[in-house]
Amino acid sequence: MKHLTPTQHRYLLLWIAAACLIAGAAGLADAATTAIPGKKTFTTEFNIEGCTFVTTGRNPYFVLDPGHKAIFRGVEDDEEVEAWITVTPDEQTINLPGIGNIETRVVEEREWVDGVLEEVSRNFYAICEQTNSVFYFGEDVDIYEDGQIVSHGGAWRAGQNGAQPGIFMPGTFLLGSKYYQEIAPGVALDRAENVEMGLTVDVPAGHFTGVVRIKETNPLDPNGKEFKLYAPGVGVIVDDFLSLVEVIDPNN
Repeated sequence: MKHLTPTQHRYLLLWIAAACLIAGAAGLADAATTAIPGKKTFTTEFNIEGCTFVTTGRNPYFVLDPGHKAIFRGVEDDEEVEAWITVTPDEQTINLPGIGNIETRVVEEREWVDGVLEEVSRNFYAICEQTNSVFYFGEDVDIYEDGQIVSHGGAWRAGQNGAQPGIFMPGTFLLGSKYYQEIAPGVALDRAENVEMGLTVDVPAGHFTGVVRIKETNPLDPNGKEFKLYAPGVGVIVDDFLSLVEVIDPNN
C-alpha cells in the first residue's frame, strides 16, 4: 500500500472534511459512484451492515484462498525490486463500532530492494457474501533499514482513530466506478477508478485475457497515480512497475 508523507498528513483532515460533505450520502455496497450534478465522486461509505463477511474465497479479480502466492519483479530508479504477496492461513479480528467483530484474512506482502528487505505488511481483507466485493480493513506495517525495524509508517485499522474499511475490489467490475480503498485519517487514503476492461496482457508469468485496469490516486498528491492490472482467477498481474513472474495457486 502507498504510505503518505508528513507533508501530506498535514492536509488530510481538511480534505476529509470536504470529502465528507460531497460523498456523505453514499451508501452503496458495491463500487458504484456517488454523484453530484455534473460530477462523479469517489464513494466513501458502503453498506457494511448489509454484509456477511467470509475470510476464504475469491471474486473474479481477487483471491483469498490460503496458500495463494504471487511473486513480482521490476526496476525502479535503477534498483531491482521484488515483492511477494501471500494469502496466509492467519485471521485477524477487526472491531467496528456499532457493527461488532469482523474476521478478516491476513495477506502478507514482502518487498526487497536490491536483495535487501525493506518492508513487510500484513493486510486485512474479507469478502462480502451478498455482493462478492473484497473489503480492506487495514494493515500492520514494518519498515526495515539495515535489517532492523525502524518504523510502522502507514499502519492502520478500521474501527480505530476514525478509520473505516474501503472496497479493494468490487464484486462486479463496473467501468468508470470510483471508490475508496482506504479511509484512514492522517495515514492512508488510496482511491481507485475502474478505467479499462477486456484487455489482453503478457507478463513473465504468462498470457492473460479479460484483464481489467485500475487507476489508483491519492487526493493529497494530485500529480501522483499508479496503474494496476488484474486478471480473472489470478488477481493483480501488474502493479505500477512490477510485473507478475510466478503465481502459486493451491487450487490448481
